Amino acid sequence: MTALTERPAVSARRLSGVVGAYVALTKPKLVELLLVTTLPAMMMAADGWPSWQLVGATMVGGMFAAGAANTFNCWYDRDIDRLMSRTRNRPIPAGVVSPRAALVFGLVLTAASLALLWVATTPLATALAAVAIIAYSVVYTMVLKRRTRHNTVFGAFPGAAPVLIGWAAVTGSLDWPALAFFAVVFCWQMPHFWALASRYREDYARAGVPMLSVVAGPESVGRQSVAWAWATLGATLLMGSVTSVLNWAFAIGGGLLGAWYVAESHQWLARIRNGVPDRPMKLFSVSITHMTLLSIAIAIDVLV
Repeated sequence: MTALTERPAVSARRLSGVVGAYVALTKPKLVELLLVTTLPAMMMAADGWPSWQLVGATMVGGMFAAGAANTFNCWYDRDIDRLMSRTRNRPIPAGVVSPRAALVFGLVLTAASLALLWVATTPLATALAAVAIIAYSVVYTMVLKRRTRHNTVFGAFPGAAPVLIGWAAVTGSLDWPALAFFAVVFCWQMPHFWALASRYREDYARAGVPMLSVVAGPESVGRQSVAWAWATLGATLLMGSVTSVLNWAFAIGGGLLGAWYVAESHQWLARIRNGVPDRPMKLFSVSITHMTLLSIAIAIDVLV
């Protein structure tokens, strides 16, 4: 009797492990970060709260699109993922999911994403999601990532696409506020990812990936991160000036958050120049908090 009762529990654990492996292929933490910018873009476009049905369809469709792109990334990068301590336990190199199964899963997510967005949102939002999937999984992952130090800059385009998708889902078009918000998220990504790449520069070097932190000196990476942090602040101020639905909360919150991001990037550069532990993950953590709070500030400003 005990053996019989244990079998369903074992099967349930195996099923849970398989489901968890497929979820891991989508890189859920990265998906969450992408979706953080989708909702405030939709709220700005609607000058309030869009319908729950539209929000749900756009967020789920966006989640599937981002998950598909990340799954294709895991499928293609499975060879170098085995070489890097940060990624060697991902489902494919760990042998939990086969490459073919991962590829099929990515295609299913792509189809589900585009079908949902087409039915429930607008053709432009659907087209932008398709372009973002191709830009990340093909242009960035397969073409540029292993060939140029500028891969992060090119990868920032699909990374900022959820802003445009969210806006287009509401309006069926694009406007200057959406493009300004896109610019904020685009610029923000360089210090964010360069800090992470600096923390794992030995991993990328071992895998032969020419991240900026691998092919340039730490001070060069720090200087460029400072420049892009200032660009993030500038784009934030521009966004406030061209978006009529944003008022005091964004003016104060956006300015202070942008200044905080700039200050932390300068502190990282100072640590590099002083020859002390540079702690790049501190800037990485600040970047995540910065974008999360900025999105909250936008939501508050639209609703109040």
